[in-house]
Amino acid sequence: MNIPLQDIISKIKENSGLTEEEINNKIKEKLESLSGLISKEGAAHIIANELGVKLVQTEGTVPIKNLLAGMRNVEVAGQVTQKWEVRQFSKGERKGSVASLVIADSTGSIRLVFWNDQTDNFVKINEGDILKIESGFVKENQGRKEIHLNSATKLEINPANVKIEINTSPERKKLADLKENDENVEVLGTVVQVFDPRFFEVCEKCGKRLSKKENDFVCDVHGVLKPDYAYVMNLFLDDGTSNIRTVLWRQQAQKLLEKTDEEIKVIRESPAEFEKIRSELLGQFIKIVGRVKKNEGFDSLELVANLVYPNPDPKKELDALKSAPQEETDSQELMDAVGEKSDGKKKTKTLKPAVPDKPPKKPKEKSSDKKDDFEEVISIDDLEDVEE
Repeated sequence: MNIPLQDIISKIKENSGLTEEEINNKIKEKLESLSGLISKEGAAHIIANELGVKLVQTEGTVPIKNLLAGMRNVEVAGQVTQKWEVRQFSKGERKGSVASLVIADSTGSIRLVFWNDQTDNFVKINEGDILKIESGFVKENQGRKEIHLNSATKLEINPANVKIEINTSPERKKLADLKENDENVEVLGTVVQVFDPRFFEVCEKCGKRLSKKENDFVCDVHGVLKPDYAYVMNLFLDDGTSNIRTVLWRQQAQKLLEKTDEEIKVIRESPAEFEKIRSELLGQFIKIVGRVKKNEGFDSLELVANLVYPNPDPKKELDALKSAPQEETDSQELMDAVGEKSDGKKKTKTLKPAVPDKPPKKPKEKSSDKKDDFEEVISIDDLEDVEE
């Protein structure tokens, strides 16, 4: 299991009473004493061992936030917050079924992936049910952890002795404070750059990405068919502290643009229709709840939107900031962003599109095949598609 250095430091800090500065000093001393023959992560592991700090929980129910890719035979419990349909798959001579859902506890959320015989249990589960899983396997998919269930996994639905409390409130953050793998974070910002939506062919029956063979579009499951279209939008948000590329998949794009699926698909045939939409978006103040991931192609962080609020109420946002333990400057920053005076009256302000401080790097060239380049940004959350 590859435990990130910051996670090791946080675990030591939580269980030892040492400050982060003291822990970093110990790591530095250990590196020097071993003449740099180990990594910082290795030194941190040694420090944790010397202090008697367990980095990995091996017994009992593991909180979701403590799960690590590579863990086997884990026991975890959570409440079902999202559920999708069972899908049939075919890869060469191999055929089977797969399904997924999301569970959450007070520490976070994670996707459960059901394979083959386990999908018989999947159909009995409803959103809101509490699940207890024993002997699950944790792996990483597109930078996110998942628990995979197989024939050896034991699953209980609504066990009598398990109670789950979910913390669903997002954490408000400034863009400058966002970190890779942040989950359920809420940001406020101004749209300063908008890219054309990208459309791609999907199966109208199962939603999977289609491949093209000669002049036909082919689904691995349903064969040759007329394609439906899904889409993704990218834009840059700026809140005065930093800016970040923000990814909006189909439903989130509909919410931001306040348009139906059919109205957005018109843009595919008439790209000029998007110019007016772009102009209206630039300078718009919006709120996003989502997760932060690293886009390896651009070598930068990006925000993947789960919820979009295109016209947040400035008064409510100001009240929320005043009641939260934020820095005193936050309220003024928000008032500046939406054109509010401290007395609540509107002031005249022109929001000009800004150029991001650090324009995104061009992705590393990997292939002349555009499909391969685009596959990197397809979100498992949008397509609900998994691979074993």
